Amino acid sequence: MWKRMLKSYDYSLIAAFLILCLFGLMMIYSASSVIAVQKYEVASGFFYDKQKLHVIIAFLAFSVMAIFPYKKLKAKRFVFLITLGMFTTLIFLFLFGSATNNAQSWFQIGARSIQPSEFSKLVIIIYMAAAFSKKQKNINSLNDSIAPPVILLLLFVFLVAIEPDFGTAFIILLIGLTILLSSGIKMKKLAKFALLLAILGVILSPLFIWQKENIFTEEKMSRLTSYLDPFRYEEDAGYHLVNSYIAIGSGGLTGRGLGQSVQKLGYLPEPHTDFIMSVIAEELGVLGVIITIGGLAFIILRGFITSIKCSDPFGAMLAVGISSMIGIQSFINLGGISGVIPITGVPLPFISYGGSSLILLSISMGILVNISMYAKYEKNYKS
Repeated sequence: MWKRMLKSYDYSLIAAFLILCLFGLMMIYSASSVIAVQKYEVASGFFYDKQKLHVIIAFLAFSVMAIFPYKKLKAKRFVFLITLGMFTTLIFLFLFGSATNNAQSWFQIGARSIQPSEFSKLVIIIYMAAAFSKKQKNINSLNDSIAPPVILLLLFVFLVAIEPDFGTAFIILLIGLTILLSSGIKMKKLAKFALLLAILGVILSPLFIWQKENIFTEEKMSRLTSYLDPFRYEEDAGYHLVNSYIAIGSGGLTGRGLGQSVQKLGYLPEPHTDFIMSVIAEELGVLGVIITIGGLAFIILRGFITSIKCSDPFGAMLAVGISSMIGIQSFINLGGISGVIPITGVPLPFISYGGSSLILLSISMGILVNISMYAKYEKNYKS
């Protein structure tokens, strides 16, 4: 049995995940070495060493989840505990969390920090996949099947948005909508539910108007105006995007060479996190861009193919949720640094510096690999 299972693993998917993580580690060292000394007054390898530890933990988490039977994640008690735990954590985060970049999104534990909202993405994926898979016989019931998961989704989105972390909240909302669309619910039922939500939004609109000064702050509005015309505000709100353009344009086809970026020398803000793709484009040119986007696209496509091949509704929706999470986050990051959409501060999956994001993605990849393995195993040996 174990030999058959080992043969059923998608090793190309595993290889893509490992290559992206190691490539990201290399680029984090290149992108952060100068800013670590200049801005943070630490050793040049400070962020690299921390990310190396994150990668080790991430690989361990991936390995555990790759062999852990994903169907056990559907257990009612487990789903209830992780959902209640995350809901409670987000409330405590709002009350007692640590603020970074004007967002109260972190718990500080000694010298380490954890961002719970990152893990809420996977929690909502598991919850919605479990909820809809158990209601397949009555999937079009508005009260029993559709309303409870959507209400919880909106509560999660609200709790993350008030941190405020609109980028992550938007990602969670889109992930939930993707699972909703793949659940088998008829479009007419979804349209009726969307109409009810729209009416609710109109009813609650006075609250948004009342709090518009807190929601639409000057800093948030400046991101929109600078996105529309970055060169007009290049000394202020458009500074980040203009320097991202310069970095991408300077790389050309072949790049300046690994470690030779100019924009990372204080021009790009946090070049090892949100703008790491700009550094990759500048140093490695089109080749570096192809490696990064190609690897991400391969993982996303393999994830959706896995969902199609999986006969289990729970596994199929898990695969859709995980794939859409990686795809949406990649689009928002790449769209932001290239000026396609406003900058939101969302990291690039597997590449950007950050422990919470990498560990969450690695756990998710382990689950995806396990789903792929079981789908192939059941097709080849149980048919």
